[in-house]
Amino acid sequence: MDKILFTATESQLHIEAFHLPYLKWFKEHGYEVHVATRREKNIPHCDVLHDISFRRSPFRLENFKAYQQLKKIVDADDYKLIHCHTPMGGVITRLAAIRARKKGTKILYTAHGFHFFKGAPLINWLFYYPVEKWLSKYADCIITINEEDYGHVKSKGFKSKEVRLIDGVGVDLCRFNPIKIQDKKALREKYGYRQDDFILIYVGELIYRKHQDYFFDIVDLMKNKIPRLKLLLVGNGSLMRNYVETIKKMNLDQYVVFLGYRKDVPALMALADVAVSSSRQEGLPVNIMEAMASGLPLVVSNCRGNRDLVHHDVNGFVFDLDKPEEFSSGIEQLFGSEELRKKFGANSLKIIERYSLSVVLSEMEKIYEKYL
Repeated sequence: MDKILFTATESQLHIEAFHLPYLKWFKEHGYEVHVATRREKNIPHCDVLHDISFRRSPFRLENFKAYQQLKKIVDADDYKLIHCHTPMGGVITRLAAIRARKKGTKILYTAHGFHFFKGAPLINWLFYYPVEKWLSKYADCIITINEEDYGHVKSKGFKSKEVRLIDGVGVDLCRFNPIKIQDKKALREKYGYRQDDFILIYVGELIYRKHQDYFFDIVDLMKNKIPRLKLLLVGNGSLMRNYVETIKKMNLDQYVVFLGYRKDVPALMALADVAVSSSRQEGLPVNIMEAMASGLPLVVSNCRGNRDLVHHDVNGFVFDLDKPEEFSSGIEQLFGSEELRKKFGANSLKIIERYSLSVVLSEMEKIYEKYL
């Protein structure tokens, strides 16, 4: 039985969140599925799980240990194909698989958002860009998920044999979909929210890149204009404690709700009025796709990934982060117009069809079949 290997820095935030349908596809097609990630518990559709000492930061010594661990595994197993994900997972895997690739193993690397991008700090371009360009020669195919990254690979001398643009990892339209008004009312009652609450939702890890604190000042400004305003922050992260303390100091406890990691995101999306994002950079954000599939209008930052999905004044508003007054104005417009919310939501449902899991999985199947 031929073996394939998926690698990523973390399991819960990546393998389990995004790639289970792809592991399942390989199982259904008769492959033995291995996963290398930082995880000790079992993963669905995985035959062999390798717990690797990956760390997100390129400056952590544990990543050298991760390289040694992974190289030993890759050299020992005759993998037909290796598909690596996440920045450090991609770096370490391509280095560890150099010998295996010479023996015929095919290497695919999905860039879920390069750390170098338009508007990125200079240090990102000085460090991450040359590393990614150098390592590109150790991949048979680089898969990008937004127009900007695809353009960089095509125009800046990357050495992979092929580059493809795929519409993300796919959103399950069976899990995320709009609900009827009476069902929305019932959901709000179940979760303890009032019918006249105006609910914003932001799903994402509480980290610097996601920049949830950007909305704290906006909520402080909007609370007098929208008295029943609620901002639901769904996710855990390193900044949780800091954010909670900030909200207490700003006396915004009744307006900003920290929900932590949740498995009921479809229901939380369904009871919300507007999805928001103040991210500094994205690949192709799944939280935005899930909001669109739920029929929500959006107010998002003008960053790579967000602007691939949200078209200004079509299915939401896209604003630069240095213009918080425009964010406030956009939210206020949506609060004041149910008709506008319905229009944007309907357009979200049309746009999201090309990003559905069935469409994206079909495209990935063609890539896998080419390299297997």
